[in-house]
Amino acid sequence: MSTERPQHEGLEARIADAVAPTIEHMGYELVRVQVSGKERPVVQIMADRADGAPFRVEDCEAISHAVGAVLDVEDPIKGEWSLEVSSAGIDRPLTRTKDWVNYAGHLATMELMIPQDGRRRFRGTILGADAETVRMRLDEGTDIAVSRSNIRRAKLVLTDALIEATAAAAGLPDQEEPDAGDPAPEAPKPARRN
Repeated sequence: MSTERPQHEGLEARIADAVAPTIEHMGYELVRVQVSGKERPVVQIMADRADGAPFRVEDCEAISHAVGAVLDVEDPIKGEWSLEVSSAGIDRPLTRTKDWVNYAGHLATMELMIPQDGRRRFRGTILGADAETVRMRLDEGTDIAVSRSNIRRAKLVLTDALIEATAAAAGLPDQEEPDAGDPAPEAPKPARRN
């Protein structure tokens, strides 16, 4: 079974093509590559575990070491750059068909490259998707179908329902508030490359 990879362009596509085989061989799936900054660019790699288990700090470290080695050899960016590896998070970007299908019924935002119905930005409930089209019920109640190739970016909106669904999928108990004696969980720190 082949893994669907997100679509990228330019430098991000070259980086994704270079690192995806390594990430997949390690048991992960590439969610997004994003390069930001000009003076000292930051390469951000977002990944999921292929087995669906929760993404941990150790996963970030393993991917960072492996991807860092690949990028050192490929050398897609001249000069100094930084590497950040993270999970896609709860309010994740929607980059693959499976993301749209898995989160059907949840609220999302989407920005298009070319306006549709006189708009570039939409917000609504995901109805479903296939390889070519995404379907949403907009906040104002109308349904829309958008070509996947026209989506510049899309992501889930953080809602209580999304948090509950994510916790249930991870097998976490329902918890309104942590006990006063429980330490707060630490957020994973992104890996950095010099």
